[in-house]
Amino acid sequence: MGLSGPVPRRVDAATKAGLLKLIDQATRAGWEHRRACRYLELAEGRAWRWWERREAGRLEDRPAGGRPVHGLLADERDAIIKLFDAWGEVDRSHRKLAHRGSYEQLVWVSPATVRRVLAANGLVLRRPRRAGRSERRPFPEWATYTKHSIWIYDVTHFAGCPRVAVITIMDLVTRKWICEVVSGEETSTQIQAAFCDALELEGLDELVAERQDSLADPLLDDAVRRPILLAVSDNGPQMTSGSTREFMAMCAIAQHFGRPGTPTDQAWIESLFSHIKADWPHLDAITDAAVLRAELAEVRVEYNTIRLHAGIGYVTPDDEHEGRGPQIRRARRVGLMRARRQRIAYHRLQHHQRQPPESR
Repeated sequence: MGLSGPVPRRVDAATKAGLLKLIDQATRAGWEHRRACRYLELAEGRAWRWWERREAGRLEDRPAGGRPVHGLLADERDAIIKLFDAWGEVDRSHRKLAHRGSYEQLVWVSPATVRRVLAANGLVLRRPRRAGRSERRPFPEWATYTKHSIWIYDVTHFAGCPRVAVITIMDLVTRKWICEVVSGEETSTQIQAAFCDALELEGLDELVAERQDSLADPLLDDAVRRPILLAVSDNGPQMTSGSTREFMAMCAIAQHFGRPGTPTDQAWIESLFSHIKADWPHLDAITDAAVLRAELAEVRVEYNTIRLHAGIGYVTPDDEHEGRGPQIRRARRVGLMRARRQRIAYHRLQHHQRQPPESR
């Protein structure tokens, strides 16, 4: 058997059978069972357990780790791999893929499970670009964290049209990309045009018209005199100009500026620009402003209705903006619990069927 010293913690079935045979021969020759085990440097209780398992015909050790009652099913592993093939280039994160599975009603698993299955199959996700973190000045107390309470806007450029400015407005709370203005100029006129479009698209133009006869006071938390919303931006000349200030005051919109030279104070809109340029790289190759305007309109729809956003709980900005976000997040939690119960029931049934009749 090739053994010397104490019997190791794990030995194969042939070694166990050989040791039990030696113990049987010794006891038939008049030795006590305990003395034979001590001579072979084998614990007596361990020998008795082997004897019981030999009588049941299963001396082989079970695989390490046991059989978890909540282990993944084969079809769930296949669904995770299919999810990677279909959405890996879009989501590029095991966390987003896990939520995408429940969002598409394909599979309900945790992010760690997705990562483990992908690693076992040699599948690697391309890492998404991450925005940095920085402290910012607090917003006014009257700016409630609900949609249409805080808007953020900024200007960006694309490599193919370096002289064309894209003024973009986004709802900071729901991350909805509201609108954009593509222009060869970058002045307060384009800022005003963008806000006029955004107010009309979101149905706030009538509210602005009602407030034009009274002045808004951003220092008062008064339902009558407080501003309609808060507009967050950097300290660009087109944002801080007198024309922009007058327009914002006329529309009862308060302004909030980040710290000079600190783009992370506008991390939400900077994150939007980075995702647009990373996920749709063809935009940097467009050299015609009209084509860029048409492409951005299509990208905006895809960004708002298809792409899952981590900052709002892995739902689309349109879902969060229209109030469907809490329901989708709750459905995922319920689906995870239901999938776990189904796995436990499945593995319990399989374990019960594998047991021999005499042990039931």
